[in-house]
Amino acid sequence: MNAARSRAATRVLITGFGPFPGVPVNASMPLLAELAARAPRLFPGVHLTIAVIATEWLAAPQRLNRLLAESRPDVALHFGVSPRARGFELELRARNACSAVPDASGALPPDDKCDADGAEHLPVSLPVRQITQRLRRLGIPAFLSRDAGAYLCNAALYHSLLLARATPRRRVGFIHIPAALARSARCRPGACPLGWDAAVLGALEILASCLARPTRSWLAASSVAGLLPGSGSRSSAPPCRTSA
Repeated sequence: MNAARSRAATRVLITGFGPFPGVPVNASMPLLAELAARAPRLFPGVHLTIAVIATEWLAAPQRLNRLLAESRPDVALHFGVSPRARGFELELRARNACSAVPDASGALPPDDKCDADGAEHLPVSLPVRQITQRLRRLGIPAFLSRDAGAYLCNAALYHSLLLARATPRRRVGFIHIPAALARSARCRPGACPLGWDAAVLGALEILASCLARPTRSWLAASSVAGLLPGSGSRSSAPPCRTSA
């Protein structure tokens, strides 16, 4: 019986990235820690795999391969940081390009493409427009983006989408959050376009949307409602660090 329930459960893989040059604290790491602490209680019956991937050109796709093979997710939700993010930036597509920028180990990409014979762009399969609307209804800044860059975030998304072709029902997407979020807790107000409370609430709402759970169904049954803008409640946030 337990095995049958496990097979029927929706499986979700959520990934973030470690530090890389210029970003000594990657905000996706503490955000994933918040999801790991809160999501199992809010979404019972969902099998969650949450992992941080090294920001390295060779190690990242290898780790992602293993995670996807082991977790066999119905949904693959990837998070990363960008200095240009105005809030939650929901990517519409991945680009078959790798910029010649050193990774966390100092290495450069082995090629200028994610896949030598791949398409120029691969569209995401998450309902990103619906997710954006849901976030905005909660007062959380959310935007659609057609440019995931050409660094490891884009490469991971392209790789995940490429592998999902063998599993047509799998939904894959990538969300950028502001790099400044990692140092927002004790920094001056307005320094980051997305506050930590809104980031936690928004990440949970993104997950709820991917699971087709109405906002009211999970928000009313949790203490997370206290994180709504203007509520006065706060979650534990990462310490303020100075970027390199």
